[in-house]
Amino acid sequence: MTETTLPRPAGALARAKRFRSPWTVSALLLLAVAILDPGRFSTIGTDAARAFAGTLPFILVAVTLVAYLKASGAETMIGRAFEGREATAIVLAALFGGLAPFCSCEVIPFVAGLIALGAPIAAIMAFWLASPLIDPGSLLITAAALDWPFAIGKATAAVGLGLFGGFVTMAIARMGLLTGVAKPRPRQGCGCGANPATGRPHWAIWTVPERRDVFRTEGWDNLVFLVKWLILAYVLEALLITYMPADWIASVVGGEGTGPIVLSALVGMPAYLNSYVAPALLAGLMEQGMSAGAAMAFMVAGAVSSIPAMAAIWALVKPHVFALYLGLGLTGAVIAGMIYQAVI
Repeated sequence: MTETTLPRPAGALARAKRFRSPWTVSALLLLAVAILDPGRFSTIGTDAARAFAGTLPFILVAVTLVAYLKASGAETMIGRAFEGREATAIVLAALFGGLAPFCSCEVIPFVAGLIALGAPIAAIMAFWLASPLIDPGSLLITAAALDWPFAIGKATAAVGLGLFGGFVTMAIARMGLLTGVAKPRPRQGCGCGANPATGRPHWAIWTVPERRDVFRTEGWDNLVFLVKWLILAYVLEALLITYMPADWIASVVGGEGTGPIVLSALVGMPAYLNSYVAPALLAGLMEQGMSAGAAMAFMVAGAVSSIPAMAAIWALVKPHVFALYLGLGLTGAVIAGMIYQAVI
C-alpha cells in the first residue's frame, strides 16, 4: 500500500501566521480585558495609546533617517566609521546612551536603525543598555525622591553598564559566537547603494527614481515593523502596570545583604517602572527596610529589561543575542547594586 502525505493547505498556513502576528496578539489582549475586566479597558487602552504617541516622533525620525541612508548608499559609511575603532565606539555609545533622553522603548527605533546600517553589535549593546537608565529629567526626579548620591550613582551605573555590556559583547563577538545578530526581514527595493563610479553616497536621492523608490519602500517597511511591535510592547506595559501591585513588590525585595540585591534585580526585570515613577516607589520601599543597594539593582534592572522593551528587542535580534542582553542587564544590575551598597 502506498502511503501518501497530504500537504497542509496554504490558507491554513497563512491564517496561522496571521494569528501569531503582533497585531493579532495586541488585539486579543485588549479583547480579553474588554471581556474580563471592562471597567479597566478604557484606562489600559488610553495608557497604551498615550505611551505609543510619546514614542511616535522618535519612530518617525529614526525611520526617515534610516530610509534616507539606505537610499543614498550612506550605510556603507557606518561600517567604515567603525573599522578598527570598535573600542572607541563602545565608549562613545555608552557615554551618549547615558545622556540621551530615551526610555527603554524609545531606544528601539534607533537601535533598529543601527542594526540595519551594520553598526557593530558591541556598540549597539553599549547604547542599548545605557540609554534607558538616565536623562536630565529623571536625574532631577531621582535626586528629589532619593537624594543626589543615589541619582549620581544611577547616572554612573548607566555609563558603567554600557561599558561593561559593550566590552563583554565585543569579546564574545571576537570569539565568533555572535554571528547572525539580526532576525531576517524581507528586503525589497533595488538596493542602490553607493555610487559605483565613486564609491560615495548619492545624497540627492530625489533626483534618481530608483533611490526614491528605495526610500519609500525602506521607510514604509521599517515603520510598519516598528509600529506593530511597539504597540504590543505598550499594551503589555499597560497591563503590567495595572495588574502588578506595588505592595507585592515591596513584600518581595525588602531586607539587607546580597540576597535582596539579586532578588531585586530579578523582580525589577519584568516589573516595568519607568525612571519617573520608580524613584517615588523606591523611596517608600527604602523607608520600609529595602537597602540602598537593592534599590539600585531594582532600578537598573527595571530600566534595561522591562517587558515592553524585551518584546521589541525580541523582534529585532536572534534568541542568542536576546539572551545575552538579558544576562548583561541582570548581571550589571546586581554589580551596580553591590558597588553602590559598598560605597555609601
